[in-house]
Amino acid sequence: MEKKDIEELRARVGCAAVLEQEGFAMDRKESTRRAVKFRRDDDIIIVIHDDRGWFDARSDAKGDVFDLAGYLYGIAFAETLAVVSDLVGFQPGAPVWSSPSRSRTVASITDRWEYRKRPWRASATGTYLRDCRALPWQVISAAIEADVLREGPYGSTWAKHVDDGGALLGWEERGPEWRGFSTGGAKSLFRFGKGDAYRICVTEAAIDALSLAAIEQIRSDTLYVSTGGGWSPTTAQALETLASREGAWLVAATDNNVQGEVFADRLRQMAGHASCNFSRLRPKAEDWNEELKRRRERGERPHTRTAHQG
Repeated sequence: MEKKDIEELRARVGCAAVLEQEGFAMDRKESTRRAVKFRRDDDIIIVIHDDRGWFDARSDAKGDVFDLAGYLYGIAFAETLAVVSDLVGFQPGAPVWSSPSRSRTVASITDRWEYRKRPWRASATGTYLRDCRALPWQVISAAIEADVLREGPYGSTWAKHVDDGGALLGWEERGPEWRGFSTGGAKSLFRFGKGDAYRICVTEAAIDALSLAAIEQIRSDTLYVSTGGGWSPTTAQALETLASREGAWLVAATDNNVQGEVFADRLRQMAGHASCNFSRLRPKAEDWNEELKRRRERGERPHTRTAHQG
Protein backbone atom coordinates (compact mmCIF):
# COMPACT_ATOMS: atom_id res chain seq x y z
CA MET A 1 0.00 0.00 0.00
CA GLU A 2 1.31 3.45 -0.89
CA LYS A 3 2.04 6.03 1.78
CA LYS A 4 -0.69 8.40 0.51
CA ASP A 5 -3.30 5.61 0.91
CA ILE A 6 -2.19 4.97 4.47
CA GLU A 7 -2.37 8.69 5.26
CA GLU A 8 -5.88 8.82 3.78
CA LEU A 9 -7.05 6.01 6.05
CA ARG A 10 -5.42 7.67 9.06
CA ALA A 11 -7.28 10.90 8.29
CA ARG A 12 -10.66 9.22 7.77
CA VAL A 13 -10.83 6.88 10.77
CA GLY A 14 -10.53 8.08 14.35
CA CYS A 15 -9.45 6.17 17.43
CA ALA A 16 -12.96 6.38 18.90
CA ALA A 17 -14.33 4.24 16.05
CA VAL A 18 -11.85 1.44 16.79
CA LEU A 19 -12.61 1.59 20.51
CA GLU A 20 -16.38 1.55 20.12
CA GLN A 21 -16.12 -1.37 17.71
CA GLU A 22 -14.27 -3.28 20.44
CA GLY A 23 -16.82 -2.57 23.17
CA PHE A 24 -15.28 0.50 24.79
CA ALA A 25 -17.61 3.25 25.98
CA MET A 26 -16.87 6.91 26.55
CA ASP A 27 -16.69 8.02 30.19
CA ARG A 28 -18.21 11.45 29.73
CA LYS A 29 -17.85 12.56 33.36
CA GLU A 30 -14.10 11.98 33.39
CA SER A 31 -13.40 13.29 29.89
CA THR A 32 -12.22 16.70 28.79
CA ARG A 33 -12.03 18.29 25.37
CA ARG A 34 -8.34 17.36 25.06
CA ALA A 35 -8.44 13.94 26.75
CA VAL A 36 -11.43 11.65 26.23
CA LYS A 37 -11.56 8.57 28.44
CA PHE A 38 -12.88 5.23 27.14
CA ARG A 39 -13.52 2.22 29.38
CA ARG A 40 -14.08 -1.49 28.83
CA ASP A 41 -14.23 -3.36 32.13
CA ASP A 42 -10.85 -2.56 33.72
CA ASP A 43 -9.26 -1.30 30.48
CA ILE A 44 -8.84 2.46 30.09
CA ILE A 45 -7.76 4.17 26.87
CA ILE A 46 -7.38 7.96 26.63
CA VAL A 47 -8.00 9.51 23.21
CA ILE A 48 -6.07 12.71 22.45
CA HIS A 49 -5.12 15.01 19.55
CA ASP A 50 -8.73 15.41 18.32
CA ASP A 51 -9.30 11.64 17.98
CA ARG A 52 -5.99 11.04 16.15
CA GLY A 53 -3.91 9.74 19.05
CA TRP A 54 -4.27 7.61 22.19
CA PHE A 55 -2.48 6.11 25.17
CA ASP A 56 -3.20 3.31 27.63
CA ALA A 57 -3.66 4.76 31.10
CA ARG A 58 -2.15 1.61 32.67
CA SER A 59 0.84 1.00 30.43
CA ASP A 60 3.26 2.78 28.11
CA ALA A 61 1.29 1.84 24.97
CA LYS A 62 0.37 4.76 22.72
CA GLY A 63 0.26 5.85 19.06
CA ASP A 64 -2.14 6.46 16.16
CA VAL A 65 -5.20 4.56 14.94
CA PHE A 66 -3.10 1.78 13.34
CA ASP A 67 -1.13 1.29 16.55
CA LEU A 68 -4.42 1.10 18.45
CA ALA A 69 -5.84 -1.61 16.16
CA GLY A 70 -2.62 -3.59 16.50
CA TYR A 71 -2.63 -3.17 20.28
CA LEU A 72 -6.26 -4.29 20.73
CA TYR A 73 -6.23 -7.16 18.23
CA GLY A 74 -2.62 -8.28 18.67
CA ILE A 75 -1.95 -8.09 14.93
CA ALA A 76 0.83 -6.81 12.67
CA PHE A 77 0.69 -3.49 10.84
CA ALA A 78 -0.31 -5.04 7.49
CA GLU A 79 -3.38 -6.59 9.11
CA THR A 80 -4.36 -3.34 10.82
CA LEU A 81 -4.88 -1.76 7.40
CA ALA A 82 -7.85 -4.05 6.72
CA VAL A 83 -9.27 -3.45 10.21
CA VAL A 84 -9.09 0.33 9.86
CA SER A 85 -10.41 0.22 6.26
CA ASP A 86 -13.54 -1.55 7.51
CA LEU A 87 -14.28 1.42 9.78
CA VAL A 88 -14.29 4.12 7.09
CA GLY A 89 -17.72 5.72 7.37
CA PHE A 90 -18.35 4.23 10.85
CA GLN A 91 -20.22 6.75 12.99
CA PRO A 92 -19.26 6.61 16.71
CA GLY A 93 -22.30 6.48 18.95
CA ALA A 94 -21.35 9.81 20.52
CA PRO A 95 -19.03 12.62 19.53
CA VAL A 96 -15.53 12.27 20.91
CA TRP A 97 -16.33 15.35 22.97
CA SER A 98 -19.25 17.67 23.35
CA SER A 99 -20.32 19.98 26.12
CA PRO A 100 -23.16 18.68 28.32
CA SER A 101 -26.50 19.71 26.87
CA ARG A 102 -30.14 19.33 27.68
CA SER A 103 -31.67 16.07 26.60
CA ARG A 104 -34.16 16.21 23.77
CA THR A 105 -36.59 13.75 22.25
CA VAL A 106 -35.60 12.45 18.81
CA ALA A 107 -38.37 11.31 16.49
CA SER A 108 -38.31 7.73 15.24
CA ILE A 109 -36.46 6.78 12.07
CA THR A 110 -39.75 6.13 10.25
CA ASP A 111 -41.33 9.41 11.37
CA ARG A 112 -38.28 11.43 10.33
CA TRP A 113 -38.20 9.77 6.91
CA GLU A 114 -41.93 10.24 6.28
CA TYR A 115 -41.72 13.89 7.35
CA ARG A 116 -39.30 14.64 4.50
CA LYS A 117 -40.60 15.28 0.97
CA ARG A 118 -39.60 13.35 -2.10
CA PRO A 119 -37.27 15.36 -4.35
CA TRP A 120 -38.60 16.99 -7.52
CA ARG A 121 -36.86 18.43 -10.57
CA ALA A 122 -36.66 22.03 -9.29
CA SER A 123 -36.05 21.20 -5.62
CA ALA A 124 -32.73 21.85 -3.90
CA THR A 125 -32.02 18.11 -3.76
CA GLY A 126 -33.00 17.58 -7.38
CA THR A 127 -30.68 20.41 -8.40
CA TYR A 128 -27.85 18.99 -6.27
CA LEU A 129 -28.18 15.54 -7.83
CA ARG A 130 -28.36 16.88 -11.39
CA ASP A 131 -25.87 19.76 -11.27
CA CYS A 132 -23.36 18.69 -8.61
CA ARG A 133 -23.56 14.93 -9.08
CA ALA A 134 -24.25 14.84 -12.85
CA LEU A 135 -27.05 12.28 -12.47
CA PRO A 136 -29.53 12.26 -15.38
CA TRP A 137 -33.11 13.05 -14.45
CA GLN A 138 -34.21 9.64 -15.79
CA VAL A 139 -32.26 7.91 -13.01
CA ILE A 140 -33.24 10.42 -10.32
CA SER A 141 -36.89 10.08 -11.32
CA ALA A 142 -36.70 6.27 -11.20
CA ALA A 143 -35.17 6.45 -7.71
CA ILE A 144 -37.90 8.83 -6.57
CA GLU A 145 -40.55 6.51 -7.99
CA ALA A 146 -38.94 3.62 -6.08
CA ASP A 147 -39.18 5.77 -2.90
CA VAL A 148 -35.50 5.44 -2.00
CA LEU A 149 -34.71 9.20 -1.90
CA ARG A 150 -35.82 12.06 0.32
CA GLU A 151 -35.09 15.79 0.57
CA GLY A 152 -32.54 16.38 3.31
CA PRO A 153 -31.73 19.76 4.87
CA TYR A 154 -29.68 22.38 3.00
CA GLY A 155 -30.00 20.73 -0.40
CA SER A 156 -28.76 17.33 0.74
CA THR A 157 -30.23 13.97 -0.19
CA TRP A 158 -31.24 11.03 1.98
CA ALA A 159 -30.82 7.55 0.45
CA LYS A 160 -32.79 4.77 2.15
CA HIS A 161 -31.23 1.65 3.70
CA VAL A 162 -33.61 -1.28 4.18
CA ASP A 163 -33.48 -4.84 5.47
CA ASP A 164 -34.28 -7.97 3.45
CA GLY A 165 -38.00 -7.38 3.98
CA GLY A 166 -37.85 -3.77 2.83
CA ALA A 167 -38.19 -2.23 6.29
CA LEU A 168 -36.50 1.16 6.74
CA LEU A 169 -33.37 1.02 8.93
CA GLY A 170 -31.68 4.36 8.18
CA TRP A 171 -30.30 6.45 5.35
CA GLU A 172 -27.12 7.82 3.86
CA GLU A 173 -26.88 11.62 3.96
CA ARG A 174 -24.99 13.43 1.19
CA GLY A 175 -24.96 17.11 0.36
CA PRO A 176 -22.77 19.91 -1.01
CA GLU A 177 -21.07 20.28 2.37
CA TRP A 178 -22.27 17.28 4.36
CA ARG A 179 -21.67 13.54 4.51
CA GLY A 180 -23.03 11.23 7.20
CA PHE A 181 -25.58 8.61 8.20
CA SER A 182 -28.90 8.99 9.97
CA THR A 183 -28.65 9.50 13.74
CA GLY A 184 -30.03 6.41 15.42
CA GLY A 185 -30.23 4.52 12.14
CA ALA A 186 -28.54 1.26 11.15
CA LYS A 187 -26.60 0.52 7.97
CA SER A 188 -27.76 -2.37 5.82
CA LEU A 189 -28.06 -1.78 2.07
CA PHE A 190 -29.34 0.97 -0.21
CA ARG A 191 -31.14 -0.87 -3.03
CA PHE A 192 -32.06 0.44 -6.47
CA GLY A 193 -33.27 -1.60 -9.42
CA LYS A 194 -35.06 -4.88 -9.85
CA GLY A 195 -35.43 -6.48 -6.43
CA ASP A 196 -35.08 -10.09 -7.63
CA ALA A 197 -32.31 -9.41 -10.17
CA TYR A 198 -29.55 -12.01 -10.33
CA ARG A 199 -26.75 -9.49 -10.98
CA ILE A 200 -25.93 -7.55 -7.78
CA CYS A 201 -23.57 -4.57 -8.17
CA VAL A 202 -22.14 -3.56 -4.80
CA THR A 203 -20.90 0.02 -4.40
CA GLU A 204 -19.76 2.03 -1.38
CA ALA A 205 -22.23 4.93 -1.64
CA ALA A 206 -25.78 5.40 -2.88
CA ILE A 207 -24.59 8.20 -5.20
CA ASP A 208 -22.16 5.69 -6.77
CA ALA A 209 -24.90 3.08 -7.12
CA LEU A 210 -27.08 5.59 -8.98
CA SER A 211 -24.10 6.75 -11.05
CA LEU A 212 -23.29 3.20 -12.17
CA ALA A 213 -26.96 2.68 -12.95
CA ALA A 214 -26.83 5.82 -15.12
CA ILE A 215 -23.73 4.59 -16.96
CA GLU A 216 -25.38 1.21 -17.59
CA GLN A 217 -28.80 2.74 -18.35
CA ILE A 218 -30.37 0.88 -15.40
CA ARG A 219 -29.85 -2.69 -16.57
CA SER A 220 -33.01 -4.75 -16.07
CA ASP A 221 -31.01 -7.73 -14.79
CA THR A 222 -29.26 -5.72 -12.06
CA LEU A 223 -29.84 -4.63 -8.48
CA TYR A 224 -27.57 -1.69 -7.59
CA VAL A 225 -26.73 -1.60 -3.89
CA SER A 226 -24.61 0.49 -1.54
CA THR A 227 -23.05 -0.44 1.79
CA GLY A 228 -22.83 3.20 2.85
CA GLY A 229 -19.06 2.92 3.15
CA GLY A 230 -19.16 0.40 6.00
CA TRP A 231 -19.26 -3.35 6.58
CA SER A 232 -21.59 -3.85 9.52
CA PRO A 233 -22.87 -7.30 10.52
CA THR A 234 -26.29 -6.26 9.14
CA THR A 235 -24.71 -5.27 5.82
CA ALA A 236 -22.73 -8.52 5.61
CA GLN A 237 -25.85 -10.59 6.33
CA ALA A 238 -27.84 -8.75 3.67
CA LEU A 239 -25.11 -9.34 1.07
CA GLU A 240 -24.84 -13.01 2.02
CA THR A 241 -28.59 -13.36 1.50
CA LEU A 242 -28.33 -11.83 -1.97
CA ALA A 243 -25.30 -13.96 -2.87
CA SER A 244 -27.15 -17.13 -1.84
CA ARG A 245 -29.86 -16.64 -4.49
CA GLU A 246 -29.96 -19.22 -7.25
CA GLY A 247 -27.88 -17.98 -10.20
CA ALA A 248 -26.62 -14.92 -8.29
CA TRP A 249 -23.76 -12.90 -9.76
CA LEU A 250 -21.97 -10.72 -7.22
CA VAL A 251 -20.19 -7.73 -8.79
CA ALA A 252 -17.69 -5.81 -6.66
CA ALA A 253 -18.24 -2.31 -8.08
CA THR A 254 -16.38 -0.66 -5.22
CA ASP A 255 -14.03 2.32 -5.52
CA ASN A 256 -10.77 2.23 -7.44
CA ASN A 257 -8.57 2.72 -4.35
CA VAL A 258 -7.18 0.76 -1.41
CA GLN A 259 -10.44 0.71 0.53
CA GLY A 260 -12.31 -0.42 -2.56
CA GLU A 261 -9.88 -3.30 -3.04
CA VAL A 262 -10.31 -4.39 0.59
CA PHE A 263 -14.10 -4.43 0.16
CA ALA A 264 -13.81 -6.22 -3.20
CA ASP A 265 -11.69 -8.95 -1.64
CA ARG A 266 -14.32 -9.49 1.07
CA LEU A 267 -17.01 -9.78 -1.61
CA ARG A 268 -14.82 -12.24 -3.55
CA GLN A 269 -14.55 -14.42 -0.44
CA MET A 270 -18.29 -14.13 0.19
CA ALA A 271 -19.05 -15.24 -3.37
CA GLY A 272 -16.74 -18.20 -2.90
CA HIS A 273 -18.54 -19.28 0.27
CA ALA A 274 -21.92 -18.90 -1.45
CA SER A 275 -20.69 -20.62 -4.65
CA CYS A 276 -22.06 -17.78 -6.77
CA ASN A 277 -20.55 -15.99 -9.75
CA PHE A 278 -18.20 -13.08 -9.05
CA SER A 279 -16.54 -10.26 -10.98
CA ARG A 280 -14.69 -7.04 -10.21
CA LEU A 281 -15.87 -3.84 -11.89
CA ARG A 282 -13.69 -0.76 -11.42
CA PRO A 283 -14.27 2.80 -12.57
CA LYS A 284 -11.36 4.43 -14.38
CA ALA A 285 -11.81 7.35 -11.96
CA GLU A 286 -11.70 6.84 -8.21
CA ASP A 287 -15.45 6.21 -7.89
CA TRP A 288 -18.48 5.85 -10.14
CA ASN A 289 -19.75 9.37 -9.62
CA GLU A 290 -16.41 10.81 -10.76
CA GLU A 291 -16.53 8.37 -13.68
CA LEU A 292 -20.01 9.61 -14.63
CA LYS A 293 -18.86 13.25 -14.48
CA ARG A 294 -15.85 12.53 -16.71
CA ARG A 295 -18.00 10.76 -19.25
CA ARG A 296 -20.42 13.67 -19.36
CA GLU A 297 -17.53 16.10 -19.84
CA ARG A 298 -16.28 13.99 -22.75
CA GLY A 299 -19.77 13.80 -24.21
CA GLU A 300 -19.87 9.98 -24.08
CA ARG A 301 -23.15 8.16 -24.38
CA PRO A 302 -24.31 5.96 -21.48
CA HIS A 303 -23.81 2.21 -21.50
CA THR A 304 -20.28 2.38 -22.86
CA ARG A 305 -17.89 -0.29 -21.66
CA THR A 306 -17.19 -0.02 -17.95
CA ALA A 307 -13.57 -0.32 -16.94
CA HIS A 308 -11.59 -3.30 -15.66
CA GLN A 309 -14.25 -5.98 -15.53
CA GLY A 310 -13.21 -9.45 -14.52
